[in-house]
Amino acid sequence: MMNSIKIRLATVQDVAALAVLEQSQQQDELAIEQRNNSLAGQSFSQGDLTCLVTQHWVVVAELDGDIIGYVIAGRWSFFKQWPIYRNLLNRLPRIDYEKAKLSERNCCQYGPIWIASEYRGQGIFEALVQFVKKSVAKELPYMVTFIAEDNAGSFAAHTRKGGMQVVDFISFDDRDYYLLVLPTSDSFF
Repeated sequence: MMNSIKIRLATVQDVAALAVLEQSQQQDELAIEQRNNSLAGQSFSQGDLTCLVTQHWVVVAELDGDIIGYVIAGRWSFFKQWPIYRNLLNRLPRIDYEKAKLSERNCCQYGPIWIASEYRGQGIFEALVQFVKKSVAKELPYMVTFIAEDNAGSFAAHTRKGGMQVVDFISFDDRDYYLLVLPTSDSFF
């Protein structure tokens, strides 16, 4: 099936489909999270998605003209409007990764990544991560993300399939998160 799936940068024409996919997958996550008595992640407006597509990196997986998955990577200038991202930015200077200190200037926020549930486990996750990694590498050496401690599926995917490494553990609004980093290119070492 992966031979039929096209991985590419999103365009403005994709924004409505991105919003629909996000809402459908977020409802799945909310159902799981409510069973665990915790709150789910964030949602983007169509305006936010348009900004991300035109000024940052959004990579889509497309099958027969339908978007079945996407991943976002964005500069901190976009993400720092939300408190949890400001918290991460304040934490970054205290984190050494390899021989570098992470900062607003040398990394971006990676995620979320959404894949329609019926297409999971087919290599799309890895393809999206590799494509966004190569796209970001043209400008920044690192991508960082955070994953809720109780989100074992996402943690496993990002560490095993995505190659991300845990660099810190943070708490925010009574919830605990792993902070992970992924170098975008070996040439930055």
